[in-house]
Amino acid sequence: MKSYLNQEKIFTIGETVYDIVFKNGKPVSANPGGAMLNTAVSLGRLGLPVSLISELGKDQIGEDINHFLNRNNVGTGHIFRFEEGNTALALAFLNENDNASYDFYKSYPVKRLEGEFPDVGGNDVVLFGSFFALSPKVRKPLMSFLHQASKNKALIIYDPNIRKSNVISNIEEIEFLSENIAIADIVRASDEDFLNVDPNVNSPEKAFRFIQERGCDNLVYTQSGHKVDFISSHFSFGLPVPKIKTISTIGAGDSFNAGLIFGLFKYEITLSNVHQINMETWKNIVKTAIDFGSHVCAQMGNYISESFAKNNQ
Repeated sequence: MKSYLNQEKIFTIGETVYDIVFKNGKPVSANPGGAMLNTAVSLGRLGLPVSLISELGKDQIGEDINHFLNRNNVGTGHIFRFEEGNTALALAFLNENDNASYDFYKSYPVKRLEGEFPDVGGNDVVLFGSFFALSPKVRKPLMSFLHQASKNKALIIYDPNIRKSNVISNIEEIEFLSENIAIADIVRASDEDFLNVDPNVNSPEKAFRFIQERGCDNLVYTQSGHKVDFISSHFSFGLPVPKIKTISTIGAGDSFNAGLIFGLFKYEITLSNVHQINMETWKNIVKTAIDFGSHVCAQMGNYISESFAKNNQ
């Protein structure tokens, strides 16, 4: 793996929350969270040059999250701090299968994502997604950043991460989703994501047609703890997911994304050569992502552990 000392090469952009996890009616853990933060922390623990683009209140929780990111080697120079409002909270409730449902408590200012965005260029990677990427309140600055990144030849990855509580139901959100897919070079999405958009998109092949019609030719399609499919315009394959004892699914998909990006960096994949990756290399990349996601499922945490990161550096 190359040394990236003092370089910014990976940018994750999305909402940051403070997760409080409940099981059997009692709180069992509390951690900084949000899909893009979770991925960034895993990558920071691996020593990769990652920065988070997000928003935090100028409150105690915001300060704690900022310090946590710094301790985990995540760049915080592009986090916008606001005084009008508070850092968002997410209450996660684990069911008998250790899958989570959520309640969110948010108090944002009227003007969002105000400040300077980083200059992103060729050989850089941008990850975006979740309901944040469909919100009209951040749409203008988000898309301005993504279009500039695309123009500068960054590799863009989109994870819709659409929960049942955020089922897309209006024309504006459908348009935003299509625009997000169109600007992405890789879509990493679950079977549930597509079903929450359109119940008829119920297979990897239908999901690939869905994104291909909108302009993306690389799909990583996850099916919970069962299987991961990769489909491109050149080839397709499926890999099984190992059976493990699940402790919590919170952060599993985000850690899968970290493994995906880690694999891309390991094989020095950029926008210039992403369409030339052979099947064997893609299999190795996807297997790495599966290993990362499985590891996080087997613990109570949102990101890969420091010991797991050390063993994979």
